Amino acid sequence: MEPIDPDPISAAVDVLGDRWTLLVLRDIALSDRRHFRALLTGSAEGIASNILADRLKRLLDAGLLARGGTVVRGQRARFHLTEAGIQTVPILLALGRWGDQWRPGPSAHAAQPEPDDPGGERRMAQLRIRHREDAGGASDTLGG
Repeated sequence: MEPIDPDPISAAVDVLGDRWTLLVLRDIALSDRRHFRALLTGSAEGIASNILADRLKRLLDAGLLARGGTVVRGQRARFHLTEAGIQTVPILLALGRWGDQWRPGPSAHAAQPEPDDPGGERRMAQLRIRHREDAGGASDTLGG
């Protein structure tokens, strides 16, 4: 996906700037929902199947997600984060902190940073390991 504007914030908003994209990333990265059905039924916000399919395609096209393994008929695709997708974890955690401070609601949610890992570095390292396994150990999609 080519950015419309060379400004980095604008380019990021082109990829991440709608509600559903961020929520799909949240569910994959922070709640480990990796199959279409789990994303659809696990969404507290009630995402529609056509919207979910569209956002997954956009995230695949933008290089934030990849499909794991070879999918044969009757087998469900498992999505995994690329390094670009893993790098969204600090953004998701920052949005969670902002939401806790300025839009308080239920306190238990996946975007809460762990007290000893406020920037999400340990969580990102764990995601790299887990998602690299799904990528068949492919380091090109995970930056190392």
